[in-house]
Amino acid sequence: MRTDLRVPFAEKDEAKRLGARWDAARKVWYVQNAPNLAAFARWLPSPSDAAPAAARPVATRAQAASAKTGERYFALSCDCLPWEGCATCAAAVEARGWRN
Repeated sequence: MRTDLRVPFAEKDEAKRLGARWDAARKVWYVQNAPNLAAFARWLPSPSDAAPAAARPVATRAQAASAKTGERYFALSCDCLPWEGCATCAAAVEARGWRN
């Protein structure tokens, strides 16, 4: 079983030494089939974390806002990330012929 970890950059070497691995695609540290997670307890996500790392968008809102726009750009009236979509922006995205 895979367990994602929340390892600060300053502690990455220690996590690696203990057996954690880096997933470059998801940009997250993890352990696979660890028999005892006690060594990784301080990096385990809390139950209050809303979404696992894999579900979080790769780009931040600031990065999305500063991205260069092209001929296909159009503004949305909501505050969601365009590639995630929501009920508010679904009609505008559909009208442009784009699907999330």
